[in-house]
Amino acid sequence: MPGFFFPHNNMTELNGKEDCKLAEGKIHKKKQKAFGADLKNYLKCMVPHIESGIKTSNSRNVMLSAEEVIQWSQSLEKLLASQSGQGVFREFLKSEFSEENIEFWLACEDYKKTKSDHLHGKAERIYEEFVQSDAIKQINIDYQMREATAKRAQDPTHTSFDEAQKSVYILMERDSYPRFLKSKAYLNLLNQLQTNTSK
Repeated sequence: MPGFFFPHNNMTELNGKEDCKLAEGKIHKKKQKAFGADLKNYLKCMVPHIESGIKTSNSRNVMLSAEEVIQWSQSLEKLLASQSGQGVFREFLKSEFSEENIEFWLACEDYKKTKSDHLHGKAERIYEEFVQSDAIKQINIDYQMREATAKRAQDPTHTSFDEAQKSVYILMERDSYPRFLKSKAYLNLLNQLQTNTSK
């Protein structure tokens, strides 16, 4: 019966690959832990005094209710209409490495409220950050839309990014949003708030 012969080099290669997989696994776990810690810290800021149920007079400290968090599950529109919802969803998208979508969407919302004499500068910034083909936070839109958006951004109006924004919104609605609703981040937050309400 023939035996298997592994040259010494191949064995070290195999061990090297296994070490890489182990290292990757550790990095992945660290990223998950980091995301959990980031989200926990974010929620502590956004949801002050959840444990004690104390409402503060400071208007910046928004008391998050189970009802509001339940509303987030009705539509992406309701989730994004909530300041806290935007923050929690953004943290979720960060964990999926797709936070550029919500950042672009929010930049477009801000852009629509811009005074006409500031449109050019903002349009240029949004185009460079999210739309151009080598943008750092490039959004996922097709070539035709990228070209059309580039043209509109050169002679900006308040609707220059509407099509691209709608496309990114639909992408989030169909892809990330359903996963967010099933995520531990969302379900744990909802569960914690419902538990505190029933106390």
